[in-house]
Amino acid sequence: MLLRDNIYERLRSDILACHLAPGDDMREQDLAERYAVSRQPVREALLRLEREHLVTVQPRQGYRVNPISLSDARDLLRFRLALEPACVAEAIEGASDATLKALDQFREFSGSHEDFITYNRAFHSALAHASGNRRMAAALCDLIGQADRLVRVSVANVKDHDPTRLVAEHAALIGAMQRRETRTAVRIIKAHIVQTEKRVLPALKRNAVIVVEER
Repeated sequence: MLLRDNIYERLRSDILACHLAPGDDMREQDLAERYAVSRQPVREALLRLEREHLVTVQPRQGYRVNPISLSDARDLLRFRLALEPACVAEAIEGASDATLKALDQFREFSGSHEDFITYNRAFHSALAHASGNRRMAAALCDLIGQADRLVRVSVANVKDHDPTRLVAEHAALIGAMQRRETRTAVRIIKAHIVQTEKRVLPALKRNAVIVVEER
């Protein structure tokens, strides 16, 4: 991997993991020292992240990690609502029995909130790749990665966060996919994403670092 790509991936990962939190100010020199590189690959990474709307350039001041707005969070989840059911349907249609059987590893979970975020990302990424459609999978994996930031910012304010129930929803989806019941599986994944929106958006609204944007 080229140095500039490596720095981009590390910086992007730190933003999505909230090691660099929404609203944080950043300077090229500080980031160069953080990652032990020159300022050039840092500058290139920041410009790429600006195009992804994860950072904002502040003239003569540096950069800022973009806050998470309610409208952007809603847009992200609605895009996922359109895309992920299509991935699930394609997986049911075209994936091998072995690929669908491999989803059994996600039927159970134990661990911390942070462990759940890792587990959840891995599960939904596996659904994306099971579709066999590389473009759809890449787009969905990007959405899932950005959704991590929503979860981390909101998890402290989600009063009914229940990993057991969420894992049960995953297990029901896996079962429907392995039986190749497309209609049932699509219904389950749509309901799963809708419930995510109902949990996350109110929690984000209660979080002080969120910028509320009017439509």
